[in-house]
Amino acid sequence: MAEKKLVEAITPMDEDFAKWYTDIVKKAELCDYSGVRGCMVIEPYGYALWENIRDSLDRRFKELGHENVSMPMFIPESLLQREKDHVEGFAPEVAWVTHGGSEKLAERLCVRPTSETLFCDYYARKLQSWRDLPKLYNQWCSVVRWEKTTRPFLRSVEFHWQEGHTMHETETEAREETERMLNVYADFCEKELAIPVVKGRKTDKEMFAGAVDTYTIEALMHDGKALQSGTSHFFGDGFARAFEIQYTGKDNQVRYPFQTSWGMSTRIIGGIIMTHGDDNGLVLPPAVAPVQVMIVPIAMHKPGVLDAANALCERLKGVCRVKVDATDNSPGWKFAQHEMKGVPLRIEIGPKDIAKNQCVAVRRDNRAKTFESLDELETRIPQLLQEVHDGMYAKALERRERMTYSVTTMDDMKETADNKPGFIKALWCGELACEEQIKEVAGLSSRCMPFEQEELSDVCVCCGRKAKKMVYWGKAY
Repeated sequence: MAEKKLVEAITPMDEDFAKWYTDIVKKAELCDYSGVRGCMVIEPYGYALWENIRDSLDRRFKELGHENVSMPMFIPESLLQREKDHVEGFAPEVAWVTHGGSEKLAERLCVRPTSETLFCDYYARKLQSWRDLPKLYNQWCSVVRWEKTTRPFLRSVEFHWQEGHTMHETETEAREETERMLNVYADFCEKELAIPVVKGRKTDKEMFAGAVDTYTIEALMHDGKALQSGTSHFFGDGFARAFEIQYTGKDNQVRYPFQTSWGMSTRIIGGIIMTHGDDNGLVLPPAVAPVQVMIVPIAMHKPGVLDAANALCERLKGVCRVKVDATDNSPGWKFAQHEMKGVPLRIEIGPKDIAKNQCVAVRRDNRAKTFESLDELETRIPQLLQEVHDGMYAKALERRERMTYSVTTMDDMKETADNKPGFIKALWCGELACEEQIKEVAGLSSRCMPFEQEELSDVCVCCGRKAKKMVYWGKAY
């Protein structure tokens, strides 16, 4: 019987990047299309990847004192209307429930696009005293935004995420929380996903609806487009005033608390694919890979080989997520399959290896092969997985640095945008008119005003007036 081939159907990324992305999502069995427009079925392998992301973030949140809660899926229209900027920002993406069974509802219900209003309604009832603060809550759920154009993971009508919602006594505490959680996302992306990010603040134009300040981490994909990978918002006391959330302070005065929210979604899976993937398929960061080590027995039909592979698997379960591929496909087919699924490390073991008390270890990120003593594997596997992570991060960082450009004139900005995909650093005066002009002329949106500012010049790239901020500009998903 002819062997099923998996990898030949992946379109090269240089030929058609969008098709390459879709091919990988499908061939690696991360998700499938559903019967509902713009909604995806996250398959077991994709969901295992999300679970590892979720569990790592959840651990980080809890270490900082956050607790998980669950809010309703539906928001009454009157509740959504209470914060004007917020509702205007989300109105085009809202899905509405108008009937319950055959009965028309007295009030429409919004399927949550985000849960600020639900948390505010809850906090208005729960907060009484300064002793009730801070409230450090997080929710894992799915949300619905009626997107016109959808792509798996990157932009779907329904997606999974976490959304943190916290309340604080002072503006200082709330601002500290906003930046702390942005740093959690940045640290997670760099140390566990091997994705280098730029941290900064969004311009007013790109800010979250209803926020006073929005902070973001921006990553650069293979094709030079930016991906907003996580955001953290400072709301001031605007929502508290709109929802009449008050508490009695230590001085016995009635006060409004200060609020934050922050989130990361399944969109980050798209970021992993587009940062690390290659023409052979996925390249998964070891920290979140569903299978970190795949053991492939060579000449499996020969006595003792499968037993040795299974024994090795049992030994390694204490140091990594490991499996044995005992299917009857050829070793070459197995190699291609597990490369395509992004398994960080492959272990090959056959009769000759057993005789020499060794195995062959093959890294997914660079295909480097090493012979490893079977006696030392419990020590060597974690080291090799760390080397994979470090190699992936170094490669992604080098590419980002190589695809980041500095410009000082509008002509240079347009020429760079037209011919060199990537981040463009340029000074900006802070005026909306110039931001919109850059979008119109060069097709670039402001990605963030980085915390680490640079003095490229002293004038705005667009109008020539005095500059206020250095901005990362780019084309984005």
